[in-house]
Amino acid sequence: MDTKAVFTALYDVCEENATFFSGGPKGPTGDAAQRLVDAMLTIQKHARSLEPVISGFAAIYHHFDFDPHIPANGYRSLVKVVRCCLLHIIHKGRYIASNRRSIFFRVAHNAGEMEAYCSALCQLRALLYLAQRLLHDNSHGNLFFQEETGLSQSFLREYASMHKGCFYGRCVGFQFTPSIRPCLQSIAIGLVSFGENYKKHQSGIGVAASSFFTSGKFAIDPELRGQEYERITQNLDVHFWKTFWNITETEVLAGLASMTSAQVKVNRALSVPPVSFDLPLAADPTHSVTISPPVAHIGPSPVQMRLISNELREGQDSEKLLAMARSEGGPISLSLGLKPKRSPPSPWLVVHYHGGGFVAQTSKSHEPYLKSWSQDLNAPVLSVDYSLAPEAPFPRALEECFYAYCWAIKNHNLLGWTGERVCLAGDSAGGNLCVTVSMRAVAHGVRLPDGIMAAYPATLLTAYASPSRLLSLMDPLLPLSVLSRCLSAYAGMDSQVEKQVEKVSTLSMVKRDTALLLRDFRQGASNWIHSLLDPNRANADTVRKSVSDGTLTSPHSEPSVPVASSDFSGMRESLKSQTCQNLTTHTEGTSTSSSYNKANPTTTYTTTLTDHDNPILNTASLPESKPEDVSFFLSKEVDPSVSSSISAIAVPPPEGEEDSENPREFPVGFEPLRSEQLAEMKVDSSPIFRNPYMSPLLAPDNMLIGLPPIHIVACALDPMLDDSVMFAKRLRNAGQPVTLCVVDDLPHGFLSLSQLSKETREASNVCMERIKEVFTVKDPPPEMRKHRKLERTNHGASAAKGASSKLFQRTTSKDGGAAVV
Repeated sequence: MDTKAVFTALYDVCEENATFFSGGPKGPTGDAAQRLVDAMLTIQKHARSLEPVISGFAAIYHHFDFDPHIPANGYRSLVKVVRCCLLHIIHKGRYIASNRRSIFFRVAHNAGEMEAYCSALCQLRALLYLAQRLLHDNSHGNLFFQEETGLSQSFLREYASMHKGCFYGRCVGFQFTPSIRPCLQSIAIGLVSFGENYKKHQSGIGVAASSFFTSGKFAIDPELRGQEYERITQNLDVHFWKTFWNITETEVLAGLASMTSAQVKVNRALSVPPVSFDLPLAADPTHSVTISPPVAHIGPSPVQMRLISNELREGQDSEKLLAMARSEGGPISLSLGLKPKRSPPSPWLVVHYHGGGFVAQTSKSHEPYLKSWSQDLNAPVLSVDYSLAPEAPFPRALEECFYAYCWAIKNHNLLGWTGERVCLAGDSAGGNLCVTVSMRAVAHGVRLPDGIMAAYPATLLTAYASPSRLLSLMDPLLPLSVLSRCLSAYAGMDSQVEKQVEKVSTLSMVKRDTALLLRDFRQGASNWIHSLLDPNRANADTVRKSVSDGTLTSPHSEPSVPVASSDFSGMRESLKSQTCQNLTTHTEGTSTSSSYNKANPTTTYTTTLTDHDNPILNTASLPESKPEDVSFFLSKEVDPSVSSSISAIAVPPPEGEEDSENPREFPVGFEPLRSEQLAEMKVDSSPIFRNPYMSPLLAPDNMLIGLPPIHIVACALDPMLDDSVMFAKRLRNAGQPVTLCVVDDLPHGFLSLSQLSKETREASNVCMERIKEVFTVKDPPPEMRKHRKLERTNHGASAAKGASSKLFQRTTSKDGGAAVV
């Protein structure tokens, strides 16, 4: 259905229903009927304003695509979301028209449905206007407004005040495939129930139990759910999100996920000690470079990993590897018989970095699809449980991920891997780490991975506005306010860090909370008994102290976490304040190493860091990227007709905006719905966000040249879509091999939902196929390495070989590169 037909159908159905419910001779009357009429008329009003805007965008948004074969960018996504909203209204309007005479027809319920979509359409109209502003202020072909002031600041200001609850109530997930909407609705109900009880209980068990009993009211009242969801996403700190996202790692939920996932022979958690080692240089194997253990913020400590393998392979049950195994409190996951059958080492290895906004989750949350990958690829997977912010901000995660990659290369015989081909894979934050780890490998001169698979990666961690980031107003999994808190925590700017703690496995959450609960009962009983036997030991306040009060005031309310004794533990406190200014790395094959003096460890180690300080990772000495260094910032000469068509839809800021303390962002006669409470949007503009190792999209071309082939799998409706599109453009312009695959109708984080629907499973298989391509592709001749493959998914198609043979149709582009359309 084309744009004109969509709007025509909308006008007709709204007009018909408005006429019927407006109090005609046979039409119903009352407040509910009047609400329905008002909603229909308001929808018509918004639609008449939206129709020329949608048509205008449809005429120009192809100029912002990565390639004619890959129609994907934030402008397209916004238009698609608006069309989806219109189609939902048409569908609902036709249902009302067909059933309005039935005795079972509920006028009030259907009025509520139409009011919710009317509110959503109003907010989408506001987002399209901001997108028109982006068209006016951006250079041709650029999806980002390259400043954190001006339009970017205006968008943040509007986001903080615009009403968002309509997208989290009746309309939650309306833009995604129907099979995923029940899951998103369940997540929304669980989130608001969990948030309501978050501050009332110190124990995770108490929060979970209370959330279960209070979830019913949010299930039956969508408006209440949307209102509470908006409050939580706008105001609760990063520690809440860390706790909520880690619920999937409790033993109960993790056990359920494990039972429904693929079965593997090896699933072993490892704790690799922080020991320096040498790796040969890729350019000259006769020379080596020293890989030092991670040190930023918390000092040297073991790097946590998980080895997953569908088969028990040689080396995976060696004494050296088993000595590094860490217990997770569950059954032994490595199947060992009297004479276990060992398969030969695999020529392939996947090194995986999980997502979670740099603040939450571990490899345990991502086990289901990692097990499937290991089974389908017939290769081991090494997933890195890097330290999380805000306790361990940038560059700690990067250090640990790079160290783990180098350790895997050094100790391939322990992993059941021959050492032949290795692929880095990660989603969201993990995709960012895949790229930055490869950039560090280039700087060190060590062996590069054979390829990268980055799923919906975060490549730009600044507050720059883009059309796809406007979708964060409605995204139930990635609201902008939550994203900004995660990024601030990763940058070390989280002002709400309660205390620094050692890294604790979230798998022990239930056991810890049970111990807390029992201990609190013991403490309360002990206080009560002592108050009876010895009045001098407790006053009346102590006697009246409840178990929960005892938990809040006890100096030992958090049980200490046992940490293996280490010679480095004495200097951790002095290293917590260090940031990337004291980050050790290697450039141009220069060897560096860390020394340790037991007599005075802190002084010696700090001196070593200063002596080997690298300006590439030092934000204080990192030069600002110049336009000639970052190619996509350059405005290219364009056809005057193209400029004319873009100017026809672009709109300048309202007159007088610069002279007003509270500028008006929208034209006279229109105002979006506003929230009762403003969101807390504290977005820092520190130079650390523009560090290439934090935002690889801003890396100069000379840092991108030499990277391995990168396969990006993006989501068309993801607020981070423009990150993927623009990064693919950067790599292409730098002559780097890159593929871009865009999946339709799925949310950010679909890999974590791979078990819940057919579409998410197929998208997970797309990622697996990209990894397999890294392993099976033959080394191209030098003259062919500049060629690239361009690919996308067709709407409604399956997403993997074997799932559907019609998913991709391979053609050949004019420049010799393969194209999949």
